Amino acid sequence: MASVTFDKATRTYPGTERPAVDALDLEIADGEFLVLVGPSGCGKSTSLRMLAGLEDVNSGRILIGDRDVTDIQPKDRDIAMVFQNYALYPHMSVADNMGFALKIAGKPKAEIRQRVEEAAKILDLSEYLDRKPKALSGGQRQRVAMGRAIVRQPQVFLMDEPLSNLDAKLRVQTRTQIASLQRRLGVTTVYVTHDQTEALTMGDRIAVLKDGVLQQVGTPRDMYDRPANVFVAGFIGSPAMNLGTFHIQDGAAVLGEARVPLSRATIDAMGADSKGEVIVGFRPESLDRVSAGTEGAIPVTVDLVEELGSDAFVYGRLAGSKELAEHISSGAGDAQIIVRIDPREVPMKGETVYARIRPGEQHNFAVTTGERLPD
Repeated sequence: MASVTFDKATRTYPGTERPAVDALDLEIADGEFLVLVGPSGCGKSTSLRMLAGLEDVNSGRILIGDRDVTDIQPKDRDIAMVFQNYALYPHMSVADNMGFALKIAGKPKAEIRQRVEEAAKILDLSEYLDRKPKALSGGQRQRVAMGRAIVRQPQVFLMDEPLSNLDAKLRVQTRTQIASLQRRLGVTTVYVTHDQTEALTMGDRIAVLKDGVLQQVGTPRDMYDRPANVFVAGFIGSPAMNLGTFHIQDGAAVLGEARVPLSRATIDAMGADSKGEVIVGFRPESLDRVSAGTEGAIPVTVDLVEELGSDAFVYGRLAGSKELAEHISSGAGDAQIIVRIDPREVPMKGETVYARIRPGEQHNFAVTTGERLPD
């Protein structure tokens, strides 16, 4: 096994000015499961392909363990990759697909069969070894692709959105299997996804990318509790965080009837160029439903209630003028607020509910930079 290091690794595609990956600095520990996450075009797959040797590194370097692999051929990097589309040979059996790389490497047939059977047992594929891929379900095909990587016994697993072709229920089941399998094998794994729920549930740590630039790296709890900037705050969490631009007045952030107390440290860190404004973030689950007239309550006009059985979420807008409402956005879009409520006390559409941010659960960001301010 081995660690992985991106040392200011940059990739700029020919004919473009902006790097697809810009000076990526990232250290992945031996045996760690790290998830690269971000929206489409953020550079996560390019970073993975740079590590695999499928993309050139224009500047900086990449190390696997202590070995600089920047200019080494993919076949010599001791990595195994699992792709989104499985990439199985349709004319070969499951066993032949899983053992193909070992066959090409000239390994003895007995060793190939032993490794294939061991991997099949781990992945619950033993009874399917003689079948062709067309006779398997999507989840089984993905497990065959995983098995092909396992039998190679590489130093590093690379996974490029391996669950995106599966249906929702199978995706949940398979991500659990992948995470538990990685912990059993202890192989350093770099996993790419655009699904932040996958990232939060699978990774030891998460690295969030935007426009080729690393925004934050940390544990799922770090990302949830202390997002480094507005982008990470809005990206991590389901449903997404509410974010509003508030005016500062008498030591509090104020927007219409809503009033959120700010600490002295927050106000002092804002700087003169803030123009007396601050971005306040608050998660749907950080809001308490309160009665009308409660000090600091945020009035929300209900547009839709999403009932999930154990939970319910109100999707609405800030009550009052349209101009005020447009100062807040959420994962549901501009001028929208999401509030988690008791599923047994669901309001009607058009009703106004009042919510207050739980003390200590707000997130404050600078208007000018989007960076987190001290609490």
